Amino acid sequence: MAPIAPDLDLDALRLTPGEGRRLALEVPAEGLTLGGERYDASPSNVPVKLEVSRMSGGGYALHLRFTASLAGPCMRCLQPAAPVVEVDAREVDRPGEGEELQSPYVREERLDVAAWVRDAIALSGPAKVLCREDCAGLCPVCAADLNEAGPDHSHETAPDPRWSKLRELKLD
Repeated sequence: MAPIAPDLDLDALRLTPGEGRRLALEVPAEGLTLGGERYDASPSNVPVKLEVSRMSGGGYALHLRFTASLAGPCMRCLQPAAPVVEVDAREVDRPGEGEELQSPYVREERLDVAAWVRDAIALSGPAKVLCREDCAGLCPVCAADLNEAGPDHSHETAPDPRWSKLRELKLD
């Protein structure tokens, strides 16, 4: 079993320039709130594969890979949904080389793996959490689940209120 590691001391790896290390870790994964709904990451401790390479001139090249799912209500029909999120993320940390080359997850030789996992799930996850790709959602009139009601589900349309005065007109 991989050790649970919300953060990692990069200096303790004692990497020389050009050297790298592959690590298997379990990282606590936080859930997300999307559209006012809570989605929990599953499993709660995500097994991740982390590759750390020391770059010549200082700094690190980081590569994170894992698979997780987001469990919560479908955004269309409110049934349980659990889409799988595949993450393949990279970061570079070269202190003093400009803001674009400084990872927000590395501070004083410590990598905040849990924050990186949380953000990677949010960025790699679907724009809409759905129970299935072709979810039909709920009927806007009666809130019936259109996945179960089928394509024949319909309602009589109400007359346009702008024409209501014409219905009062009596023609002889």
